Amino acid sequence: MDNLDKYKGSTIAIMQPYFFPYLGYFSLIKHTDYFIVFDEVQYIRKGWMNRNRILAPEKPNGGWQYISLPIQKAHREALISDIYINNNILWKDKLLHQLEHYRKKAPYFAEVTLFLSQTLNTNENSIAHLNAHLLDSVCEYLSIPFNYTISSEMDFPEMTVNHPGDWALNISKYLNVSTYINPSGGKEIFPKEDWNTHGINLRFLTSNLPSYSQRREESIMGLSIIDIMMFNNSEDISVMLDDITLS
Repeated sequence: MDNLDKYKGSTIAIMQPYFFPYLGYFSLIKHTDYFIVFDEVQYIRKGWMNRNRILAPEKPNGGWQYISLPIQKAHREALISDIYINNNILWKDKLLHQLEHYRKKAPYFAEVTLFLSQTLNTNENSIAHLNAHLLDSVCEYLSIPFNYTISSEMDFPEMTVNHPGDWALNISKYLNVSTYINPSGGKEIFPKEDWNTHGINLRFLTSNLPSYSQRREESIMGLSIIDIMMFNNSEDISVMLDDITLS
């Protein structure tokens, strides 16, 4: 069981484990003290836990393409904690192959592909643990502290959940935190009066996604962090991570 005293008075975020997510996910990590990788709710198929987007070759496809994790069969109601990677499929080789077209134009292609080759060299087969490992590796690459715990390993007491926002409130109350930060897209599931009653500061983070050169006629923003790493050094990305609005 994690030492709960460290959370008292801290700022936390709680997010499902996404696969090489976009910049805003890492802004949330950077601006919190502790991060709960939340794997105790139903796994959503065709979401962001087993796939993300990178640039596609300009010709003939253009636009963007998916990178993805192959998932073992599981029942439709399976929790994230019960989802496992199908490592019989050579998905790591495929992912690295999908990045090859960056070689011609991305200034950081060599170091990013070397980094990915190393961080993908893991035997993790739980989607929650694998994605947490990948998040941790990217944070280390970007020199961002990532103090995380996977929720299914925290032995929380049984919690009453009447709507999706109750998870974050109950966990924040249990950990005795001072502030909870959520991406701004989820405002509607967090009644502010519930948080005020328990003296917890509820804040919403908006990442002001920057534009950057992708060395092509039409840039596509909001892609996986991998794309940003291909075209920007870690110092510049750190500045991007601070370009946020907290409300």
